[in-house]
Amino acid sequence: MQNPNPKDGIEVGDIRRLVLDVLKPHSPSIVEISKRLSALKGVSGVNCTLKEVDQETETIKITIEGDDLDYDMIKSVLEDSGADIHSVDSVSTGKKIVDELETPQDR
Repeated sequence: MQNPNPKDGIEVGDIRRLVLDVLKPHSPSIVEISKRLSALKGVSGVNCTLKEVDQETETIKITIEGDDLDYDMIKSVLEDSGADIHSVDSVSTGKKIVDELETPQDR
């Protein structure tokens, strides 16, 4: 970690938001996975969205927000649930979350 911010004690390098593309079996449900992730230290909210379903698996998008998210612990919870992280689609770090803005190149 980086040096703490003297104003509020938040580590400059802390992960505050993760957006993950995850492949999982049909069980456990996205409700159960959301509950498991939201119970982790530092997690203030979890959003799981079902993107695709096939015969044996589901593709889900998981957005996790909080202070000082522990990527290794999140990965462990998902792996213990039989899920695999396909990609980390977005990461927000620092003192605050900066939302992505649309630019002319995005159109």
